[in-house]
Amino acid sequence: MAPNLDTTIHHAVTSGTFSLDGETFAVDNNIWVVGDDRECVVIDAPHSVADILAVVAGRAVRAIVCTHAHDDHVRVAPELRARVGAPVLLHPADEPLWNLTHPGEPWDVDLSDGMTIEVGDTTLRVLHTPGHAPGAVCLHAPDLDCVFTGDTLFHGGPGATGRSYSDARLIEESVRRRLFALPKETVVHTGHGESTTIGAEQRRLAAAGSEREKEKQR
Repeated sequence: MAPNLDTTIHHAVTSGTFSLDGETFAVDNNIWVVGDDRECVVIDAPHSVADILAVVAGRAVRAIVCTHAHDDHVRVAPELRARVGAPVLLHPADEPLWNLTHPGEPWDVDLSDGMTIEVGDTTLRVLHTPGHAPGAVCLHAPDLDCVFTGDTLFHGGPGATGRSYSDARLIEESVRRRLFALPKETVVHTGHGESTTIGAEQRRLAAAGSEREKEKQR
């Protein structure tokens, strides 16, 4: 990590539901807030404005960046926008999913691959990583040696692709081509569950592939 950065990462967990394809599940979502003592960026807007504002802790919110538009990641985005006066950022490929939760209430700024978001004394770089959702993005913070992956990569492997608007081939390509290109020591801060590293997930995926090959040979 670069020395003497004022920018830090704050984290909490909030609980609610995820609904898609006629089914609803209880889920816990991570809240990630990146910033210094004065300003911050909120990554995703799950479940509870109060829980998010507790992590913001009175700072000016510069942006609400959505890693994708599943309802458990954007449910309170318009309400949070109204409370803090910050724009909601989303990749436009996720418009169909966004409209399932917020029809007629658009987000503010389109995310695009390579776009940068400045906060405090650091920069978040947008990586378009489709698969879990068509507009899924990750946010790489090289100064902080981390990447925020939403539901694209978890401790244990890539995100789920068994529902509408998802694609298993695309998520595997996104993980291998975009995320595994990052330094192995990069910490992976996920949308749900515990953090991991790029190197750990590379090793895990390689081991799983070796096991599959062994099974084929038996």
